[in-house]
Amino acid sequence: MKRLKKILVPTDLSDRSRRALTYGCWLAGEEGASLIALHVADDLQAWSWCSEDLALGALERQPWPLDRVLAESNLDLTRFMEPHIKALKEPAQATKRVVIGAVAEQIAAVAEEENADLVIMSPQRRRSLRHFLFGGITDKVTRLSPCPVLSLTQPLPTKPWRGKVAPLRLSRLWRPAIVRV
Repeated sequence: MKRLKKILVPTDLSDRSRRALTYGCWLAGEEGASLIALHVADDLQAWSWCSEDLALGALERQPWPLDRVLAESNLDLTRFMEPHIKALKEPAQATKRVVIGAVAEQIAAVAEEENADLVIMSPQRRRSLRHFLFGGITDKVTRLSPCPVLSLTQPLPTKPWRGKVAPLRLSRLWRPAIVRV
């Protein structure tokens, strides 16, 4: 089996992404691989209200400079990774990277640029009409990525089995019987 050298973990700074980052750190430590934590900043963040924009008479929205958006996103990524400092010591090397653009395309581009051997993502479990029509980010990355994509989801809660009907075979009669458990 091919050994992993670089693992890319894209994050949207959510709790789901923490699961992928934790698993990526463990896997990189086991394989002796380097880990790249990637955050794709949204283009719309550049159009957020700045505090100086709220001055009297200033009703026009001015975009933030791209370097400020990158700096803010880099700071957000640093805060997101702080609880994982101990886990980030497991990989041979851990780096972080922030880019701006379309999320799926940027993840695939960084995976190709960094020669990543594996991309680890943690998608949302809920499905919506938008997801049905256009597909999710993980689906797009899986199609565009030059390397395999590992999708980690949180396990579904188990349902109670009490009160369910279970088929049984009687030993000598070989006929099914329905027994309420």
